[in-house]
Amino acid sequence: MSLIEARELWKTYQMGSEEIHALQGVDVSVEQGEYLAIMGPSGSGKSTLMNLLGCLDTPTRGGYKLNGREVEAMDDDELAHIRNQEIGFVFQTFNLLPRATALHNVELPLIYAGVASRERLDGARRALELVDLADRVKHRPNELSGGQRQRVAIARALVNNPSILLADEPTGNLDSTTGSEILALFDRLNHQGHTMIVVTHEAEVAGHAQNIIRLKDGRIDSYEQTRSR
Repeated sequence: MSLIEARELWKTYQMGSEEIHALQGVDVSVEQGEYLAIMGPSGSGKSTLMNLLGCLDTPTRGGYKLNGREVEAMDDDELAHIRNQEIGFVFQTFNLLPRATALHNVELPLIYAGVASRERLDGARRALELVDLADRVKHRPNELSGGQRQRVAIARALVNNPSILLADEPTGNLDSTTGSEILALFDRLNHQGHTMIVVTHEAEVAGHAQNIIRLKDGRIDSYEQTRSR
């Protein structure tokens, strides 16, 4: 059974009297431990697809199973639980609390999950160790480089041991050297068994994935296998 099984996904927006079809019958299948890149120009539907796969939005039509469960049948509480427990998000802009330490930023998903204080702190420290930031636990975002801030964001995404790490333009705000370090970290996490989905417009970023889906005008334009698992 696939980790993600999405069939005939449509997303339609009503703009006045006009219907905008952001996605038009997209199929996506992702296996446990896969590394997938989703590419496409602005307006191709890649952000819409990311929002659907991340349970941040629901499709107009079509079906989506995550770990064998029908996502469209879930209520708001179940979707919130999925977003907290099953999916780790990494964004281009880091989205860290500016006055909080790295440790506190990373433990936030565990607070929302109701995890006890000692267990939270232990889990956050382990996640920071995983991204090589064990010596920066007490630093605030303004005391960290861009690459270190993105590593904190990745640690936060990993702290609940999610089924999927979903990254949206994760190197977009980083210089090329720092971006390469983050991609090397993604490679390492994937080799450790993490399922990765990266949304990007950069061929170099997508080149680290095993499979690439290219979107155009809301449809899959091509599917490419870059390397075997």
